[in-house]
Amino acid sequence: MANVSERKDKNGNIISYRIRVSRGYDGQGNKLKPYETTYKPAPNMTKKQIEKELLRQVTLFEEECRNGTIGTAANMKLRDFIPQYLEIKKGSLSPRIHFEYERTLNDVIIPALGHIKLTELRPAHVQAFVNQLQGDVRRKKDGTIDEKNPKLSPATIRRKLTVLQSVLTQAVKLGLISQNPADSKRLSLPKVTTPKIEIFSKQAAARMLECLEDEPLQFQVLVQLAIMSGCRCGELCALKFSDFDYETCKMTVERSAYKLKGQPIAIKPPKDYEVRTITLNPHCIELVKLLQAEKRREAQRLGTAWKGSDWVFTQANGEIINPQTPTVQFSKFLARHGLEHKKFHALRHSSATLLLYGGANIKTVQQRLGHADIVTTNKYLHAVQEADEQAANILQDMFITQKKHSAEQAEPSIMQKIG
Repeated sequence: MANVSERKDKNGNIISYRIRVSRGYDGQGNKLKPYETTYKPAPNMTKKQIEKELLRQVTLFEEECRNGTIGTAANMKLRDFIPQYLEIKKGSLSPRIHFEYERTLNDVIIPALGHIKLTELRPAHVQAFVNQLQGDVRRKKDGTIDEKNPKLSPATIRRKLTVLQSVLTQAVKLGLISQNPADSKRLSLPKVTTPKIEIFSKQAAARMLECLEDEPLQFQVLVQLAIMSGCRCGELCALKFSDFDYETCKMTVERSAYKLKGQPIAIKPPKDYEVRTITLNPHCIELVKLLQAEKRREAQRLGTAWKGSDWVFTQANGEIINPQTPTVQFSKFLARHGLEHKKFHALRHSSATLLLYGGANIKTVQQRLGHADIVTTNKYLHAVQEADEQAANILQDMFITQKKHSAEQAEPSIMQKIG
């Protein structure tokens, strides 16, 4: 017998129904994952109509499960393939991206397209889905409409489409369908403007580091390492003091921290599994040494209440810092000192750009940042070119201003001419 559960939005309104049918147990006595499907009522349906259609959907789904047609390519609906897709992708997607994909599939794609058979899914269906997203509204965490940005941005729509494209690409690989109906070449998509890389200029970075001297030692080390190493936030949060070689001024990056909603902080390998060693300046190393001494004193003071495990960046009790904390702290720090707001990730961008602007080899920058592909690093060259052009304009303006000032001094005044 099927089990039916409601899916509600943040306001408590029912948006869809999840229908599950038990598959029993395997030969080893392990419970098999149940068959699952989703029914989304059409807009403007009455409560009685929804109940009648839901009963029909449950009956049809149970019949498919009994007949064994639920898993066949000819009858498999998109919603039935998605659990298989997510299982396949567990090994290749990072936990955070896998979580985001699963949420997008359950909240957006299944309600819109899940009822369509894979073999019957056409570009027209996908285009209608994209058009629907363009009409959707953006909501805040409390469920209210974001009045400043009420519509989904083209970039957000593209990200949701990317998830669908990934699902259907996997279906093509498995031979369930012959071609991907969500191929961008077959769709009309909203134009996405490539976002400008957010960086600190050399002067702004110097000013920021000057303000940093008044901050707690842990935050000082966090920001210094971010801009000097170019590491990602999760990589910084997962650093241990044992990752530092004080004699050679080197730091090894071999893990990254992440936090999923409702789950404890977890550790994974760095992005692209790029374990790397980075050389730091002596000042950074000295700050790390001071922080380690401070942690030891705190551990002695708290005794058994200290839960530390050699983590560089910790909560008050020594446990690893939440990887979402630096973003919040950095935003408050900039506001406190009257500095222009930028994301914490801008420190990574700034590190790469300033290195290239200073003459560092692009391959060296690629290795420091942990990019698997140098094409990713090449995006910073454009920022360097812009900075170079700005520098040229500044020099030109200075020259013209100086020349104009000299000319004004040389030319006699009107009164002198009259006299």
